[in-house]
Amino acid sequence: MIQLSEVITQLKSRNAKRVAVQLPEGLKRKAAEISATLKNEGFEVLISGDACWGACDLSLDALEWADVLVHVGHTPVTTEKNVIYLPFQQDIPLEILESAVPQLRQYTSVGITTTIQHAHQTKAICKWLKDHGVNAVIGTGSSRTPLEGQVLGCTYASAKNAKAEAYLFIGTGVFHAIGVSLATKKPTFALDPFADGILQEVSADRLLRKRFAQIEKAKSAKTFGILLSSKSGQGRRELAERLAGLHENAVIILIREISEMQLRNLGFDAYVNTACPRLALDDQSRFPMPVLSPSEFEIVLGKRSWDEYAIDEILP
Repeated sequence: MIQLSEVITQLKSRNAKRVAVQLPEGLKRKAAEISATLKNEGFEVLISGDACWGACDLSLDALEWADVLVHVGHTPVTTEKNVIYLPFQQDIPLEILESAVPQLRQYTSVGITTTIQHAHQTKAICKWLKDHGVNAVIGTGSSRTPLEGQVLGCTYASAKNAKAEAYLFIGTGVFHAIGVSLATKKPTFALDPFADGILQEVSADRLLRKRFAQIEKAKSAKTFGILLSSKSGQGRRELAERLAGLHENAVIILIREISEMQLRNLGFDAYVNTACPRLALDDQSRFPMPVLSPSEFEIVLGKRSWDEYAIDEILP
């Protein structure tokens, strides 16, 4: 559900004339509809056609043409001038939670987590579960995840702040649920609201085995490229500089889009990712060489043990 009325009010209050609109991949087909609505209100419209993976990936260059950038789909992760955020909301029927009740009742408390689409429903979800015998709790987020219970692939603050005995992630796929599991080290369940409410307990074991293999492979690397993102909400310069100082043949690489071809052409034996944490965890199969997280690089160099493995998060 995309409601433009509040955005239009904000645009008019700013006396904006030219508006750039940026949408993530899953919402790009709404571009023509949004453009038509804004044009009917008297605005000139530019659509950003580049790939967009979140609010960390703003098309700030579009502001050279426009007075305001309207970013659709997410809440802000950084403070930017002349950017209006329009989160995407998608209601789920609370009845789908019924299948989760028997398994969740065994825990003294269950932390509720979800992504931006459903975060507006976390209070209603908690109430429904409590009415059915589950002690559901919600954790406060961070500046990157301002909504209660909201998680990102780079931030699990709301899960950790819930301090629950177990966790329920509501959303598609299991990536975020595995992230919650790694961040909290507690039993974690995933419920897909679009798959008949099927509940599954997730395990990070398979992912960790794959990461261990990449760590072992990287131990023979002679050169390391430290990937530093130039995107608005992904650049962790201090971290990149610290990591580069850990190895004599580590070099910082400023980069916007990370692809197999780019990493092949750069020619390093292994890379350390300080951009979007999902690149190392979710996209390793795309890369023929190890792409490590910061903690994995420290394990390779003997700066921390495997038992001290930690999921990479972008902290405020």
